[in-house]
Amino acid sequence: MAKTHPHLTPDAIAFARSLVIYEDRHLIAFNKPSGLAVQGGSGVTQSLEHLLGAFAKSNGKTPRLVHRLDRETSGVIIAARTKPAAAFFSQAFAAHAAEKIYLAVTCGAPTPSAGQIDASLRKVSRNGLDIMEISADGQSARTQYRTLAAANGAALVELRPETGRMHQLRAHLAHIGAPIAGDGKYGGLYRLGAVEIPTLLLHALRLDAPHPEAGRIALEAPPPKEFLAAARSLGLETALTP
Repeated sequence: MAKTHPHLTPDAIAFARSLVIYEDRHLIAFNKPSGLAVQGGSGVTQSLEHLLGAFAKSNGKTPRLVHRLDRETSGVIIAARTKPAAAFFSQAFAAHAAEKIYLAVTCGAPTPSAGQIDASLRKVSRNGLDIMEISADGQSARTQYRTLAAANGAALVELRPETGRMHQLRAHLAHIGAPIAGDGKYGGLYRLGAVEIPTLLLHALRLDAPHPEAGRIALEAPPPKEFLAAARSLGLETALTP
């Protein structure tokens, strides 16, 4: 008999399970859709953290998230099933031992087409919104990037963050004049030519991380249909991994 959770409907449980791309006794990996908040908060009616109740043990203990993605960012995110696993993965992320690869559709192409963005970031509040700005006295932040394709005033860019600051990729791409499409907070457009941009086009494609038993584990999630549709309409789809 399937487990039930007192705070989740059967539809919510089914939705949570539909997001799973891998699981073992240490972790559950999800392909988080754009628009699903990772944690609860003001204006949040459903979050991934809440949906973890679908995987609760008989004693009521639920898996715990060990890293974060922005609400509008899609892609790979993991939760630890046990307290020791949570400590293991949290330490791995803190030590930058996990390697992450993101894909983004940008407004304009980065110049140069590949390189490293090394720009410190600090959180500020503007018009009631928290954003990250480039600041010499901020936290160090470093991102490797390379352009996979460019056409029609847009580009498909691969991103490899070496640090994990809030909004790092969004702020860094805006800093070099190529904000992510659909990122109004950092200057990204919601229309590129005739192509409408429905959401932030940033996707956590791959996570390669230490594993308590398996040495390392590589997890990958395909970009969502809205990402693929926009890339196709902009003539960037040939650079996407099949």
